[in-house]
Amino acid sequence: MNRTEREAAVRQIMERASAPVPPDLRAEAVRHGERLLRRRQVVRRVLWLLACAAAVAFSVWAARVHPWTQPPSRTTPPLTGW
Repeated sequence: MNRTEREAAVRQIMERASAPVPPDLRAEAVRHGERLLRRRQVVRRVLWLLACAAAVAFSVWAARVHPWTQPPSRTTPPLTGW
């Protein structure tokens, strides 16, 4: 297919009547978009809630356990100089 034939084929395609669009397509698309936005908002809020709960749980655990301190020794140090 040479260039003139391709151009002619494209012109024929562009001159055809467009396909009919259903009348309720816009309303359905808006409903679908709103549903997606609500779902994203709910997921975002749940993730923030989980992150805050994890931060609070970690803070409570750290306050009770004190992981930054050295654990007590299990044995006594040797006595020298007796």
